[in-house]
Amino acid sequence: MKAMLLEEIGRPLRQVDRPVPQPGPGEVLLQVLACGVCRTDLHVLDGDLTEAKLPLILGHQIVGRAVGAGEGTDPAILGTRVGVPWLGRTCGACPFCRTERENLCDTPGFTGYQIDGGYAEYTVADPRFCFPIPDAYGDAEAAPLLCAGLIGYRSLRMTGDAHRLGLYGFGAAAHIIAQVAIHQGREVYAFTRPGDREKQAFAERLGAVWAGDSDTMPPRPLDAAILFAPVGALLPLSLRAVQKGGAVVCAGIHMSEIPGFAYRLLWEERTIRSVANLTRRDGREFFEIAPQVPVKTEIETHPLREANEALRRLRGGEIRGAVVLLPTP
Repeated sequence: MKAMLLEEIGRPLRQVDRPVPQPGPGEVLLQVLACGVCRTDLHVLDGDLTEAKLPLILGHQIVGRAVGAGEGTDPAILGTRVGVPWLGRTCGACPFCRTERENLCDTPGFTGYQIDGGYAEYTVADPRFCFPIPDAYGDAEAAPLLCAGLIGYRSLRMTGDAHRLGLYGFGAAAHIIAQVAIHQGREVYAFTRPGDREKQAFAERLGAVWAGDSDTMPPRPLDAAILFAPVGALLPLSLRAVQKGGAVVCAGIHMSEIPGFAYRLLWEERTIRSVANLTRRDGREFFEIAPQVPVKTEIETHPLREANEALRRLRGGEIRGAVVLLPTP
């Protein structure tokens, strides 16, 4: 099979020929139909996340068709289309797993980080951590739902019943979860890189009541904000924008250094929360809700061999919506 391989942190991926992996006990072999490109992939590539196995196949927003089953795997999965998310396995035994907090498992395995991912023509996965893909979505359209959608959904849940919701960084996750929030009757305020009128107009077309630069204040105080952009300097800014009793949810797995800020920004019972990974419950709920909205993903596709170019465009903020790799010749 063809695969794009990360061999050294900070270096471009290299296209290689590799044997098709064989599913072990309790695993399923998937023919990759599409794989989303996520900012977390950049954090792995850059070494911001320090526990990557090398060499490594990136990619944790995988849509694939089950074409092989290892010993002990239910053969009923064969022929079905499933999605593989970031959380690839858990121990099932630690205190977090036993209390429905498997996203905080003590010994997890993450797809495209400790487990080879979807920047390839085939991959293997644990079917217990795969989700059926609703028929309403094509392969490429479904891929961003598996991380941008799921992490966005978990972040949205953490804002409770907030009506005026700020989204900082209007990319893959924000453009998905904005649709869910608006469907729920919330007001969405979109914040982008300063001067990015194209993304601000995109947010307004999706139904945001206001869109502006990330270093400006919204026209009304927010009930809650979600930080999708991994920029620590946005935390004090978002606290300024959130009214008393409001929450700021940090949705990224990595964030640049957070500058010091005055206690008065946090006072009056404002809260700061982070999102860590996802649970299978998140996946089941989100894939039930998404077709009802219906969530529509804005995507840009690249052939697998152009993974480095896709990553470059994502790093430069050139993507409107999400970017997806297709394992086409």
